Amino acid sequence: MPTSNDLPPQTRGLTAIAGAMSLIVILLIVQIWLLSAALESFLSGKLHTALPAAVFSGVMFLICLGLYAFVDRVDSEVRGSGNGR
Repeated sequence: MPTSNDLPPQTRGLTAIAGAMSLIVILLIVQIWLLSAALESFLSGKLHTALPAAVFSGVMFLICLGLYAFVDRVDSEVRGSGNGR
């Protein structure tokens, strides 16, 4: 059974990208649910629950942005190593 060091960089990069993209999808689904719950709470007049939900949604956005930056960096590294650099 090959270890992670035996695999070519393209395979390791694709595995990292697939994992990060799966996390992004899950976080975005939760964020959409959270924003809809926060909007419903805000429209019903419960401001004390809407503000923390909106702040947490912003934190989740920043996490997704960081994961996107990770995917972009891994993709550029994999493409660079495939060109013989």
